[in-house]
Amino acid sequence: MDDIEIDAVATPELDDPVLIEGLPGVGHVGKLAAEHLLEEFDGELVRRVYATEFPPQVSVDDGGVAALTCAEFHAVETDGADLLVLTGDHQAGSNAGHYRLTSTFLDIAEEFGAERAFALGGVPTGELVEEYTVLGAVSDADLVDDLEDAGVEFRADEPAGGIVGVSGLVLGLGGRRGVEAACLMGETSGYLVDPKSARAVLEVLETVLDMSVDYESLEDRAEEMEEVVGKIREMQEGPAVPDDDLRYIG
Repeated sequence: MDDIEIDAVATPELDDPVLIEGLPGVGHVGKLAAEHLLEEFDGELVRRVYATEFPPQVSVDDGGVAALTCAEFHAVETDGADLLVLTGDHQAGSNAGHYRLTSTFLDIAEEFGAERAFALGGVPTGELVEEYTVLGAVSDADLVDDLEDAGVEFRADEPAGGIVGVSGLVLGLGGRRGVEAACLMGETSGYLVDPKSARAVLEVLETVLDMSVDYESLEDRAEEMEEVVGKIREMQEGPAVPDDDLRYIG
């Protein structure tokens, strides 16, 4: 196969769609948030993106049928905005691959007419979080005020180490294309999958995009994590994680 191949599954008409990126990262925050949107609003698969930069593996369903690893775009219609949701199980395996894949993702978003983008992810704190704050970064300073009004915090020199992976490049490459791009990063311990942080990120999107999201299934997942959280609280009496080791990857 070619380095990157795209399957066009469907091409629905979308009204000024907003790109939502939720690929794996710290706490799986962005991936959880994106997948929750697909579950709640019955997203329609529109594109599959295959790449040799993804791990050499297949997924196998309950019936034993294998499918080559890929990233997927789904069209989602909400009460507030049309969305183009990008998710998948992997990111690229090299720096150059991140650039090539993100450029491809932005090409697809532009094909559907998306001029705004939100990259979703988590930022690690190294300790369990009681109150979930969402940190922000934007491609243009003019975007800050609306996000602050929605409860997003902008802090100097955070996240430490910058934003790498697709989430960072959605801002960097998207901004160069004129896309209004923002990264929403929910604080998370970094130790485990974090449904509560995913909800905090989605609540910001609710406000900014004027849509309504039901959180019952995320609440169920959060309850399942309580036993794990209890064990981690015991672990926190051990050595602290050095600040230099806490970098956002999303």
